[in-house]
Parts: sequence; C-alpha cells; structure tokens
Amino acid sequence: IGHPEIFPLLLTAKTQEIFNCRPDEDVTEENCFKFIKKEDIIQDLKTRAKISDFHPFKKVILEYPGEELLVVFDPSFQYGENFYIVASEEAKENFLKSLAAVEEREETEEENTEETLEVHKPWVSLGSEKEIEEESLQERDTKMKYKMSRARRRFGAPIAFTDKNASGDKDSYAECTAYEDDTFSIKMLERDVGVQMVPKLRETSTQTKWTYPKNASTQYCPRQLSNEAKAESLSSEKLKEFLTAVHIRMEIALQQNEIMNVFFDDWKALAEDQEEGKPDVYLKAYQSFTDVQYLRNRTISCVRWHPTIDGIIAVSAGEQPSDEEQGTLGTKALSHGSVILLWSVFDPPCLQLVLEAPAGIDCFGFRASEPQLIAGGCADGQVVLWDIAVHEPALQRAVPAPHGSADPAPRPPRAAVAAAAAALPPVTGVQAQQSGTAAPLVRPCAASSSPHGHTKPATDVHWLPAYSEDKQKGGASEHRDENNLQLVTCSPDCSVLFWNIPSIEHRENFLSQKIKEEKRSHMPPDVSDTDENLDLSWKPLIKINLRERDNNTEYGPTRMSLKELHYWYKRSGKAKSLSALRAPIKESPYTEMSTTSSKNLEVLENISTDFFVGNEDGEVVYSNWQMKIDTHSAKPVSQKHSQKYALHTEAINTLQQSPFFKDIFLSIGGQKFAIWKEGVTTGPILQSSCSAGRYTAGQWSLTRPGVFFIGRDNGNIDIWDLLKKTHEPSHFQTISKSVITFISPSSASAEQHFLAVSDNLGVLHILEICQTLCHPLSNEYANVLDYFKREVKYLK
Repeated sequence: IGHPEIFPLLLTAKTQEIFNCRPDEDVTEENCFKFIKKEDIIQDLKTRAKISDFHPFKKVILEYPGEELLVVFDPSFQYGENFYIVASEEAKENFLKSLAAVEEREETEEENTEETLEVHKPWVSLGSEKEIEEESLQERDTKMKYKMSRARRRFGAPIAFTDKNASGDKDSYAECTAYEDDTFSIKMLERDVGVQMVPKLRETSTQTKWTYPKNASTQYCPRQLSNEAKAESLSSEKLKEFLTAVHIRMEIALQQNEIMNVFFDDWKALAEDQEEGKPDVYLKAYQSFTDVQYLRNRTISCVRWHPTIDGIIAVSAGEQPSDEEQGTLGTKALSHGSVILLWSVFDPPCLQLVLEAPAGIDCFGFRASEPQLIAGGCADGQVVLWDIAVHEPALQRAVPAPHGSADPAPRPPRAAVAAAAAALPPVTGVQAQQSGTAAPLVRPCAASSSPHGHTKPATDVHWLPAYSEDKQKGGASEHRDENNLQLVTCSPDCSVLFWNIPSIEHRENFLSQKIKEEKRSHMPPDVSDTDENLDLSWKPLIKINLRERDNNTEYGPTRMSLKELHYWYKRSGKAKSLSALRAPIKESPYTEMSTTSSKNLEVLENISTDFFVGNEDGEVVYSNWQMKIDTHSAKPVSQKHSQKYALHTEAINTLQQSPFFKDIFLSIGGQKFAIWKEGVTTGPILQSSCSAGRYTAGQWSLTRPGVFFIGRDNGNIDIWDLLKKTHEPSHFQTISKSVITFISPSSASAEQHFLAVSDNLGVLHILEICQTLCHPLSNEYANVLDYFKREVKYLK
C-alpha cells in the first residue's frame, strides 16, 4: 500500500542457494540488496515452471524494462515476506539514493564524533579532591620500633630446650598441659581373617591348524614400463601373432555372454518351479494343550507318546526352574505333589487321565511290552509305578475308528487287569470336582521309600525289553521271576538302580495300605488302629555307584543310554532257598557294585555292561561296570577302562541312541551337541560350534536316519539334516516364546507324523511334520552310514 512498484517475495532455501542470496551469508541487514539478472530469472521460470518462487510475478518480470532486478532482503518482514523485488527503474534508483544518503549521514556523524574527541578541555577543581582525602585512611599514631639482637658468639650454637615451671618465673603464665582424651581412646578388637591368595585356574583349549613356516612377499609398488619399452612391445611381431590367434575366440565368448547368462543356476530355478512358492521343510501347527489347574505356573518336564494307542500323549508337570537352575538338572526345587496328564490328539478338550504323584515328576516312560505300566522318577529321588490297565478301553475309545470299520475292540480281559481293577478305588464326584475335569485320578501302585531310592532327583528312566525263554515244547512264555531286571533309573547322586516289577499281589497290598493311611488320617485320635503296618516299599535289586576308586572321582549321571539287550540277574554259587535269598535283603535291599568295596558282590551273566552316561558337569562317560575275578585273591575287582569326554559346558539334557544305528548316540547340553560312535575313543565324530543360546532338548527322527531336532532356549526348533549341512541347521522355526523343555516324535500313520514340543510355560505344541522330513531319500541310510565312516576315518 503506497508502494505499487514493490512486490513481496518468498524465496525458499533452494532458490536462495541458486541465486546466492542466503540470509546472514550473502545478504545481511547492512548489505540487504542483491542484483539478479533478468535472464537468470526467466531461465529459472523455464526450468522449474510453477514450482519457481518467481512464478507469481512472471508477468511483472517479463515487462520489466531493465536487465537486472533489485531483490531486497527484508528481515523484519515489513512487506510480509523475507524478500521483496523492486519492479521499476525509478523506484530502484530512489532506493539506491536513500541508501547512499544514509551512508553519507553515518560518515558525517563519525567524523563529528572524532573531532569532538580530539578537543580537550582544562580540568577545573570543584572540591572533589577534599572529599577523597577525607574518605581515605591515614595513619596518625607513631609506630613503635623494637630491635632484637644477639651476641655474635652465639650464632650457630646448638639449642637445648628444657622444661620450666611457670610459677618460678617472674613473668608467670597459665600453662595448657596436654591430657589424654577419653573420646579418642578406641580399643582395637582382634579377629582371625583368612585370605586365599590362590589364582583361579581355568582349562581352555583351541584348535589351530599348524603349517610349516614359509617366506612370503607382497608387491605394493606397480612396475611400469618406459615409453620406449611400451612402443617396442606394441610394435612387436609376438603381440600381433597373439592378437590374431585369440581374436576369433574372444569374439565367440563375447557373443555367448550377450546371448545367455553364464551365471544362471538352472538347478535352483528348477527347484523353485517345483516348490511353487512353498518351503520344502516346515512344521505345521496341529494342536496345543494346556491345563489351567495342573499346568498353571508350571513347566512340562517330560513328554511321552503311548506306544500302542495312536494319538494318546502324556506329559508331566514340574516346578519352573529359576535362572540359576536353567543349566542344571540335579538341583531342582522339590515340589509337594505333581501329576502326569494324558490327552488324546483327536479329542483335545477332554483330559483323558490324571496320574497322581507324591512329588514333581522329572522323567517317566511307558513299558513297550506292557503299556499299561508307567514308571516315573520324582524330584525327591522316589521311583513310582502306575498301572492304567483299567482305563485302557476308555483310551482306545478316544481314538476315532477309520472309515469302513467299527470301533476298535478292547483287548481281551486278563487276570492282571481284573485284579488291578478291583484294587483301584472308584472315582467319585468329589475327585472329579477337585481335578476340575471328568478325568479319572489314578494313584501309584508302587513307590520306593527314601532309604532304598535315590538321594537326589531321578533324572532318567529306561525300560528294558521283556525276557522270554523257549520251552521244550516249542512255545514261548514270559518270564515273571522277581529277579528279572526290567527298569533302570539314574540320578546325580552317582547311582544307577536296577528294579524289578512288583507282583500284582504286592501292588494290591500297596494300594490298600495307602487307602488305609488316608482313612487313618481322618480318624479321631482316641480311636485305636489294629491294622498291622507292612513294609511294602519298592526296593531295587542292583545299585551301581559311578565313582573311581583311585582318584575318588564321582560321576553324577543326568542321562544314560543302554544297549537294547536282555538284562538277566543271577546270584553266584549254588542255588539257595527262598528264605535264604530274602534274608540279606532286609539288611541291604540291593547288591552294591561300587569299586570302593569288594564285599557282597554278585556275578552278572548274559548282560551287556557297556553304557553311555551324561553327567551334570557336561561330561560324557563311556564305561563298563562289569567285574572280573582276580586270579590271586579270587575276588571280583573292577575293570578300569572308563573314558570321559569333557565337551559340554552344562548338564547333559539329552543322550539318545539313533533308531537306525545302534552304535550312534546324540548328546546335547549347554551350547553344544555332539554325535558319538561306540568304540571310537578319540572323541565325537561330529560336534557343533558354540552357539549363542543354549540347547535344551533334542530327538532323532523316527523315519530319516540323518535328521534330528534340537530345541533352544529362545523357543526355536533347529532341524538338522546331515545330508544337506553339517555346520549349521538346514532349517529353524519359532515354536514358542519360552524355553523348549522336551521334544518327542511320533508316527500316527504312514502319511502323518507328529512332533510334540513342550515349553517352560506349561504348553504342549503338537506339530505335523512335513513330507520332506518324513519320507527318507533314496539310499539315505547308506549315505548317512558312509558319512559316519568317513568321519571315523578322519578322526583316526
């Protein structure tokens, strides 16, 4: 308003940079204008069109008569924008004249100021100096002078100080004598303090490949020919002959590179066409199980499939380990009670069966020949036995019948089933209400007592194959003698116990005694009990102490692996009567087979005594507990040929024999896993590198010899295929957000295979294994066997 020749202009940072008019750099408040050529502005309008900052004033710029436009920086936004342009020659001249006038005025003022400063007026006193003198400090009193002298002969003489009583001096004074202050009289207390000044020792090892020393040199300065040498080389006949010889081949190679891509992988492209976008290796989620009452704030310690009834799976509930107990198996906290839950994959909402346990279950297993028998190891060291023969028909009805067939008929009744059914108490409505489901509650039919079991948690249970002998008539009968070894357990207390199965009469008496104890607990105290208390505790037959006599080394086993042979226990010497055989059992219920003592040892015949053991220190021990008779003393002594391998960093959580190779074993613990071959004493034939996380569980595949599954602490499942990769897993898949605690595979049918995976949150995941991991490749058994042989040869 009042200045029609001035147009406010907003210049962006891009435009300021193009025309060099950046505030505080190219233009300032003192030097606030900039001349911009009209041709440059028109070129910017052509280049950036409507996004140019000069586009709103395109008509004004084109009609401007001059060659340069005046652009003025407006830091105070007097006209509303940061810049404005002057669109007439007259206004431009007036603006420049005003600036010149302002500069002349400033120069004149500076000159006047300098002239004023050059003229000095004389000082005229107005009485201020008197005020300064009055306020200043002046000394009025005369100072006293003192002179101290000494005879010259006394200079440098030694000085001797003496004590003198102040009362005898004429210039007496009050002496401040020193005294003892009770406040600072602190008595020192003596105490014995011991400091161990021994440095910590740690064994470490590294594998380095040694090579012989050799000289090496590097050329870091390029060698260049002179101009004369270059001209001579280019004009030589040898170069012309070389170019003539390779000319045709070079043209053919260039043409081939243009026609097709030589780096294209046809095999990989063929595999991608066959896959059609789907991965060839995967685990499909099929079902998930958990229980609000039994598995809340608990972990799943063990998972087992029923050996004969498809789709029935059992899990054991245990206490969740703390962060310090994650890598150990023998220091778990004791729980006051636990259960084993049985589900059906085909009927997920219904809990089929609940097995009651006196303490937390760390491991359990079905007997293959008699699947109604289940043995479990508790966290307090007890070994417990259940008999579910009465409930097997109900478990079979939970499995759907195939198309075109009737419901599966129950097994023929047996005397053992009938006796067990009569011994088991009926399930009442109160029990069903307490359990929260309609599942029956099954009590143990046998349990070991604390003096005759393990002193630490029972960490592994193994059933031995049933022993049968041929009669003279050609028939086969099952041997049910009480000295038949059928169960083996181990514990970190350095013991391996061999058990027999109690008779049906013993199991019935045990159940009836437990029922009487429960009734007795509810009886009034004044009522007397006339029933006789019988010792019906389950006792082992043989105890193996895993320790070495020479260096007193103990092996606390957490996992074990035994040969699948018939274990038969016989006593040495002549046959004894039944009473004579039972007499020493009252004093010692098992036969001690420790190398520390040679008393009361028995002879083992027809038994394979070689075994693998994984202990809580991460060591794998291959040993033989067989005793041999000394020729001089005629006493059995131990054979010293145990082998120990310290490979894992934490407790062994998996030690499993391959289902295809009876001499191949898989061990998992800490951050490593290893594959061992029986008879190879130089170490594992395959060991993994140290992983970032921990391996917590593992299992061999039941259908493919070279595949096994490993669970990790981050919830992943690593799938290893030895025919594809041996340095890393061929595939991995996330299953849970918590630690994987157990893995158990199962073959429901020829076309359907399941993998049961449990985690630390008490959730059981049933995964369906893909066809690639189910069906073995052609000649896979022979290829994996050749691979193991090559690794053994490499170790040798």
